[in-house]
Amino acid sequence: MNKLNYLGIGPKIGVPVIPLLAISIYFSLKYKLTFAICAGDHGIMVIIGAVLVLTGLLLYFSTLPLLLKGINEMKLITTGAYSLCKNPLYAAFILFLLPGIALLLNSWLILIISILGYALFKINIKSEYREMESVFGDEYKKYKSLTPELFPFPVKKWFRQ
Repeated sequence: MNKLNYLGIGPKIGVPVIPLLAISIYFSLKYKLTFAICAGDHGIMVIIGAVLVLTGLLLYFSTLPLLLKGINEMKLITTGAYSLCKNPLYAAFILFLLPGIALLLNSWLILIISILGYALFKINIKSEYREMESVFGDEYKKYKSLTPELFPFPVKKWFRQ
């Protein structure tokens, strides 16, 4: 049986995104008015941003042990965060953490980094899916057909029940 890659496509997303995020944060703080999503009081954005960041952290830290267990045991994990979407670690960053940071810092420049992360995810994820299919076969194909890719709301599963 093939061995699973611990990092998946994470480096293909993280290597360009993390330095650009750091640069974006720097410029967003240095030139606040230039990169502001909205002028004036943005209290509601801070609240929404904090909720998104906390949700992203919760999703990330609830997923990581499941991922490591699945890789170590060579077992397809379909419970916990993996019952919500096929890629909860990527969702934590792309859908929650990056947009949350953008809202907290009131920066459309940082929000663009989330869009870049999503584009890199879409470009590279097929290789991870091929790897999962080669290791888990029909079990993964069934899971893949019933579980959303990134957005953590498995509507198909809810309607089947």
